[in-house]
Amino acid sequence: MNVTAALEWLRGSPLLGLGLTLAAYRLALWLNRRAHGHPLTNSVLIGSLLVIAVLLGCGISPAEYMKGAQFIQLLLGPATVGLAIPLYHNLSRLKRAALPLTLTLLAGSLTGILSAVGLGAAFGLPHEILLSLMPRAVTTPIAIGIAEHIGGIPALAVTFVIVSGIFGAVVVKPLFSRLRLDDDLVMGVATGIAAHGIGTARVFLLSETAGAFAGLAMGLNGLVTAVLVPIVLGFMRL
Repeated sequence: MNVTAALEWLRGSPLLGLGLTLAAYRLALWLNRRAHGHPLTNSVLIGSLLVIAVLLGCGISPAEYMKGAQFIQLLLGPATVGLAIPLYHNLSRLKRAALPLTLTLLAGSLTGILSAVGLGAAFGLPHEILLSLMPRAVTTPIAIGIAEHIGGIPALAVTFVIVSGIFGAVVVKPLFSRLRLDDDLVMGVATGIAAHGIGTARVFLLSETAGAFAGLAMGLNGLVTAVLVPIVLGFMRL
């Protein structure tokens, strides 16, 4: 088998997306450690850029890439469920914070929806893009479902979700240091609401407790956003 034939076989194999994703993440993780965890070397950000560069440089379509990458995507569900373990260890603290947490979720979810739509409308974005922006603060599967239901563009909604998550993961540590906030519960809930799974993964590296509360906030925010989006649409008549 010559090199050309091998490359063609690889393009049609699930090994392409799977191997590329793992290699990009491993390299991104190494760069992040070399930079002593600098926010701009966030492993998800660097890994995504590396994957995009390879896809564009080699002319690989997203469909070819997802043949293998979908297997990693399937692990998101079990990984999210696994967040319940550290959350269980903080159950007593969670009960004490039940009311503030509920109010924060409502306020955070509503702010995420209105701020995205408001900024989009201020810049004169088309109607479908505004609808795709509304679920940008929830995790990818929920964002896709919401976008499809309200007439947005699912692929575009996913893009906004990823960008929001990466931005949140990059700024969370410098922002909380700047504000002199060191409460793990506050960091976790704020990150989970604003930056879903990508942000949750980031704060888990900073604190297991913060990661647990981020996972809880991420899941509940998806539920609250799914309920609030149709209500907001009814008032705004988008």
